[in-house]
Amino acid sequence: MQPRHLPVEFLDAHQINLVEHPPPALSPQERGKVDRLWEETKAHNPSIFDGPLVASLGIDPPGPGPLVVRWARMTYRHRALRQLRPPEEAPGAVFVTVLLPTEDGLAVGRNSPTTATPGRWALPGGTAEPPAAGHLLDMASLRLHAARELAEELGIHAADEKLRLWGLTRGARFGSLGFHFLAPSVPSALVRRRHADLTVSETERGNVPELDEIAFVSSAEQAACLGSGADYLHQVLCRYFST
Repeated sequence: MQPRHLPVEFLDAHQINLVEHPPPALSPQERGKVDRLWEETKAHNPSIFDGPLVASLGIDPPGPGPLVVRWARMTYRHRALRQLRPPEEAPGAVFVTVLLPTEDGLAVGRNSPTTATPGRWALPGGTAEPPAAGHLLDMASLRLHAARELAEELGIHAADEKLRLWGLTRGARFGSLGFHFLAPSVPSALVRRRHADLTVSETERGNVPELDEIAFVSSAEQAACLGSGADYLHQVLCRYFST
């Protein structure tokens, strides 16, 4: 029997160094195809934005020292390289999530139709954004980004210094790196109220909330019953609830 390949793997790292590299070079043919695919994407989802992102270029082989993460500044349209290159040659993403405990379980949300992954259930979070020129991407900036995503998606404001890195995952296909932070516990009623208020305020401004529905799960199996989930979700929840 062939071994079952899991979508992500957990990386054990006590110290992480994020080192910036130039983005991968594109041939003229690749650049033309990337632009064409982006125009097709915009035609289906006019609200999508070609914003900056942190692309993962891989990690150095594990050794006795810090885990070295190689990253580059790119934009969302370059995710199309995943359709043009073999998986091992296409850059992945660096993203953050927040595990937010409540008395009813961890908070999860369903991505709205205007997002890059509509209808998919995930932890609050998103793709990391590169720092301003001259500034470093480090764990402090990733922690700050995670806190900002929590506020933008659920309306829950947590001090970034209260978030601690709970786990690091790497996608089996493109090598995307997920930095998963654990937040202090809050009441589920507060999360429901803040998300409802956020939905109203976003709608009044003519925007669509990033999460069109939220739920609370106390097991990976319960989350699977909600529907399609992020590739990391089942494994992260299994590990969280087992500990």
